[in-house]
Amino acid sequence: MIESVEISVVMAVFNGGESLRPSLDSILSQDGVIFELIIVNDGSTDQTAELLTRLASQDERVRVLNQSNTGITKALINGCRMARGRYIARQDAGDRSLPGRLRLQVDLLNQRPDVVMTACGTRFIGPRGEFMSESNCSGFELHRYLQDDDPKGLRGPSHHGATMFRKDVYQAIDGYRGAFRVAQDIDLWVRMADFGICWGISDIGYEAVWNIGSISQRHQQRQAQALEIIVNSRKKRKTGQSDLQIVSDFE
Repeated sequence: MIESVEISVVMAVFNGGESLRPSLDSILSQDGVIFELIIVNDGSTDQTAELLTRLASQDERVRVLNQSNTGITKALINGCRMARGRYIARQDAGDRSLPGRLRLQVDLLNQRPDVVMTACGTRFIGPRGEFMSESNCSGFELHRYLQDDDPKGLRGPSHHGATMFRKDVYQAIDGYRGAFRVAQDIDLWVRMADFGICWGISDIGYEAVWNIGSISQRHQQRQAQALEIIVNSRKKRKTGQSDLQIVSDFE
C-alpha cells in the first residue's frame, strides 16, 4: 500500500463487463500525481470481482471493496469513507479519464484554497464510440449554476465522474446522502457551494459513454423531485435551520 496519497479516485461498479478494464487503465495511466484507486464492487454477478482481485494483487494503488448490491449512492458513501487522499476524484465505470486529467484538477485545487470542488469538461460518445457532444463550464460559471433557486435551472458540472473535491469539506457536510438514490451528486455540490467556490475547468479531461438506460434517463420524475428537495433544503439552511426533515421525508 502506498504510504502517502494525494488523491483518492473513487469508482462504484456493478457488472462492469468488457468496458471496465479500459476505464481502470485510464486512471492507472495518469501521471504527475500520487493517487489510490478505490473500487466498490456493488454486488456484481459477472467476472468483475475476479478482475478486480487480480488487478489489486498486481498494483498497490488499487483498493477493492466487495459488498452486496446497495445502489450507487451507498456504494460511493462506502468508497469515500475509505479515502486516504487530501482530495477525492470521481470516475464512473465504463468512462475514461483522458491523459493529464488528475494533474490538471489537483493543480487547480492546490493553487486555489477557496475552491472546494472542480470539474473538467466532458466528451460524450455513443455506444459504438462515435462522437456525440461536449460539455463544460468555465470558471465561476459552475458555481453560479449551482446557486439557481429554480429546480429547472439548477445545473451541475459536465459529468459526475469529471469532478474532484476536497475530502475535508466532503466530511464536514457529511458527504453523499443515502436518501438521494438519484441526484446524489447535485445534492453534494450544492452543499459544497455553501463552503466555497465550485470552479469549472473548460479543458476536456473526461470521456463518458452516453447510455439510454442510465439512472437519470430511467428515473426522470424522481430526478425532478430530487432537484426540488435540494433547492428547498438550501433555502432551509440559509435561514439557519436544519434540512434533515425535508431530506428524510424524501427518502
